[in-house]
Amino acid sequence: MGLKNVCFDSVYIHEARLKAKVKRRLRKNSSRDSGRGDSLSDNGDVVRSVVPPTSPKGKLLNRRSRMGKGRGLPKKGGAGGKGVWGTPGQVYDEDKVDVKDPNYDAEQENCIYETVVLPLDEETFEKTVTPIVQEYFEHGDANEVAELLAELNLGSMRGDVPMLAVSLALEAKASHRELTSRLLSELCECVLTAADVEASFHKLLKELPDLVLDTPGAPQILGQFIARAVADNILPKSFIDGYKGRVDCEYARAALDRAAVLLRMSRWTGLRIDSLWGSGGGQRPVNQLIKEVNLLLKEYLLSGDTVEAERCLRELEVPHFHHEFVYEAVIMVLESKGNRTLQMILQLLKSFCASTVITVDQLRRGFERVYLDMADLSIDVPCAYSLLEQFVEQSFDAGVIDKKLRDLCPCRGRKRFISEGDGGRLKLESC
Repeated sequence: MGLKNVCFDSVYIHEARLKAKVKRRLRKNSSRDSGRGDSLSDNGDVVRSVVPPTSPKGKLLNRRSRMGKGRGLPKKGGAGGKGVWGTPGQVYDEDKVDVKDPNYDAEQENCIYETVVLPLDEETFEKTVTPIVQEYFEHGDANEVAELLAELNLGSMRGDVPMLAVSLALEAKASHRELTSRLLSELCECVLTAADVEASFHKLLKELPDLVLDTPGAPQILGQFIARAVADNILPKSFIDGYKGRVDCEYARAALDRAAVLLRMSRWTGLRIDSLWGSGGGQRPVNQLIKEVNLLLKEYLLSGDTVEAERCLRELEVPHFHHEFVYEAVIMVLESKGNRTLQMILQLLKSFCASTVITVDQLRRGFERVYLDMADLSIDVPCAYSLLEQFVEQSFDAGVIDKKLRDLCPCRGRKRFISEGDGGRLKLESC
């Protein structure tokens, strides 16, 4: 009985020693394995439960409240934490200068920083200002040119702006020269001075021998620019008188004589210098454009020169009004009742369409206008429907119009023929 108790006590002591050893080992590694959730089983073995470690960095990135309250929104409206700019619309105070800063410089405290634009040299000036003037010829907005020039540092090249504009206008159209005169008048109030304009015209007179090589009529055109500038009060009236007896160049003398003659005519005969270049392009009245179109067509029927007719149509500078040319040409065919006029107008339209002087859209609009006015035209020309049908058919065969435009041609329900056995020929001359 005593032996049995001794054996039981020794087993109990051995198990107690094992448990104490395991506890000491756990206490030793508690700081390192505290998050693993180690535990002891009933037989003394260590059981490790897999619990994901918690990262303090992850807690910092999570800005939701950890109190278990609220709606799960970010703390402080998203404005809390490191590296955050603050709430939207928050205004920060200006940073105060730290006098104790080793990089502090008292001389820079009242400095004003501005963008410095370098002045243009001769080469850069021409490359920069030439596109501005050429674009002005397209849109005609002098205020935009003034704003663009004000952004540039022209420096000593300021007085060359009128000279460059007039030089470009010498090779341009009459409407562009009118725009140039208006531009000089507008710029003289804000960008240029009267001295700049006067200096530019002095340079133009000196360079006339070179300008004549590209533009033979440069002396007369420059004389008109001088007269217009004097009339617009951007050149003094004494500009021409200052050259009396001191001009050796024949081209400069011709330009000054032209300007003096125009100014005298304006005083004696009432010539309007402000309309010296005329009103080109779409600035002219519609009635005047219609008269010029009719005159162009009549001159073509007399001469038969398609090249001259094309040149005259281009000089009108009204590409948006070419449908009126097509309309008047077709009306002239209907009113003439002759095959010669029909063939000449057909040849003219074919030439203009081949050279793209008249676009497809303008051609279509011209024919459609004739189609709409056929009811009124047939009152004055009884056989207008027959003539129009014949002209439209021949225009389609010549490639002037397409099939869709041909099919839109109106026709009367009853056609008059010469006889039943004439092969279907329409009665043209005496219908």
